[in-house]
Amino acid sequence: MPRKRAVVLVSGGLDSTTCLAIAKQQGFDLYALTLFYGQRHQVELKAARKVAKAYRVKQHLELEVPLTAFGGSALTDAKIKVPKQRSLKEMGKGIPPTYVPARNTVFLSLALAWAEALGAQDIFIGVNALDYSGYPDCRPEFIRAYERLAKLATKKGVEGKWKLKIHTPLIRMSKAQIIKTGLRLGVDYGMTWSCYDPLPNGKPCDRCDSCLLREKGFREADVKLSL
Repeated sequence: MPRKRAVVLVSGGLDSTTCLAIAKQQGFDLYALTLFYGQRHQVELKAARKVAKAYRVKQHLELEVPLTAFGGSALTDAKIKVPKQRSLKEMGKGIPPTYVPARNTVFLSLALAWAEALGAQDIFIGVNALDYSGYPDCRPEFIRAYERLAKLATKKGVEGKWKLKIHTPLIRMSKAQIIKTGLRLGVDYGMTWSCYDPLPNGKPCDRCDSCLLREKGFREADVKLSL
């Protein structure tokens, strides 16, 4: 029997890399999709290439989706500052300015198109509803609603030949739990990138929400911080 195919959204970050490792452990042939959307932390694209190579994916597709044309996010608009040195309490209040309008809706639409073309019935995305992200498109209800929409919006879905599943294995994990899971699967987190606002020398800022949550995760997992 041929192995099942899965499209995995791979950003080069800690979460998406762990998600890729889980998909591999479950026996899927891996098709990695990386999106360049004009994010200020473009260095994560290099990390995504390292990760895809390390996991020997069947194909690594990189697409350019210039969300900078819309702006509205600290990640795509240079005029909006990335929050720094926020407390966990501050991170837990409201939707942060690093939210990119409809990003996961756009990303899942592209993953859906590729999955249908490949005949893949599985999509993996490393969304996480815990650890203070606050993003509306990382919630379980959004994923389930999108899954229903996908079945209505595709030829194979309408014909009833497609049992599409959007896998979100990290959605209810803390960052520490994600790290522990990845380490059990042999993930090298030194390949990954988390910082939203890299310094001019290419190093992580160590002050943005993503850097602070990464540090918190490694500390709580009792693992020496990587990158």
